[in-house]
Amino acid sequence: MRCYVFPGQGTQKKGMGRSLFARFPDLIRRADQVLGYPVEELCRDNPDRRLSETAYAQPAIYVVNALHWSAAQEDLPPADFLAGHSLGEYSALFAAGAFDFETGLTLVQRRAELMGQVSGGGMAAVVGLPEQVVEEILQRHDATGVVIANYNAPEQVVLSGSHQELARIKPFFEKAEGVRGFIPVRVSGPFHSPAMAPAAARFRDLLASVDLAALRTPVVSNVTGRPFGPDAQDIRDLLAQQIAQPVRWTDCIHHLLNAGVSAFTELSDTKVLTSLIDRITAAHPPAPDPRRDLIQRIKHDILQPEIGDEALDFDDDASFRRLGLNSIIYVRLARRAATVLGVPIKPDVIFQHRSCAALADHLLTRDDIPRAEAPKAPPAPLRDYQDERVTALLRDCANGTLSVPRTIEAIRALA
Repeated sequence: MRCYVFPGQGTQKKGMGRSLFARFPDLIRRADQVLGYPVEELCRDNPDRRLSETAYAQPAIYVVNALHWSAAQEDLPPADFLAGHSLGEYSALFAAGAFDFETGLTLVQRRAELMGQVSGGGMAAVVGLPEQVVEEILQRHDATGVVIANYNAPEQVVLSGSHQELARIKPFFEKAEGVRGFIPVRVSGPFHSPAMAPAAARFRDLLASVDLAALRTPVVSNVTGRPFGPDAQDIRDLLAQQIAQPVRWTDCIHHLLNAGVSAFTELSDTKVLTSLIDRITAAHPPAPDPRRDLIQRIKHDILQPEIGDEALDFDDDASFRRLGLNSIIYVRLARRAATVLGVPIKPDVIFQHRSCAALADHLLTRDDIPRAEAPKAPPAPLRDYQDERVTALLRDCANGTLSVPRTIEAIRALA
């Protein structure tokens, strides 16, 4: 299954969407009418560095995301799921048919104005520490005004709070074992924190007047990490909550992986979400799939020994008739199936269910067929080292921060 994802604030940059503006002039004309200024000029030239201001950055990102969605509809296959990070959630809902382009842009413009009015704070990404360690450091140093705003990936969270508190706790994080960065985020306020509650309340009033249509494609909510339900009021509530609640991006991707999504496509000029998804996927154990496991056993352990390597590439739903099997082969397949699965199976069962998928579906209805064990999570060798300094060096080598020779040299120096 396939999921398209849309990025949020922080990904804005001069020149974004440049290749798509001329391709969809009608959409740009409609955006200019809503915004009251030329959005192409804003994205292309970034006059007076307006893209650094929330009131301009959020509408610009929404428009560029819509351009990429328009291109995807012409160039790419349909999606099974949609998701967006923070502001990007509005792009996902627009793509799913919750509202039209103008309504979504109007909501985003008002959301940006309300969020931009909350000053005196900011955000910073902490890279290299698990969320539990981040929470312990915040508690240990009594950082009551700072909260985790984004759960972006394993060992990457974003903090939100006042500038003074972020500056005060920065040295504590920079000294933490394994940390690889404490990086300011390009936003103008303490987003996704309790400080945004007044903006969320005012935005809730606006949402009450907006009609929402049924979603054509499931969209995963940042607040819950689960798909929005069919009730329009629930969607309104979650959109209002999202302003002052943390973005649970890791939970969103875990849900999508468990739902069977194997292909993620980021519709933007950046690969920020792609990088996060790669890291989440690498740490996510594969969900057990008894049907897929049984189909593979049929191909490898039952068909291949009788008909050769052609069985490995044989389509799951293709009929065994294409293989030209005679009655003797069906008898031999039944005997081999009985040996592999440890239970008696008659040749007519193989004959009646003449495809790998059909045979697997039949066998899964039988209580006497042993199930394959669920795959175990891969070992984490980096955590086996008692010297945490070695672990940190190996991690930096794995993510490209240190070269292999430099890593070897540093480990030898420790020894």
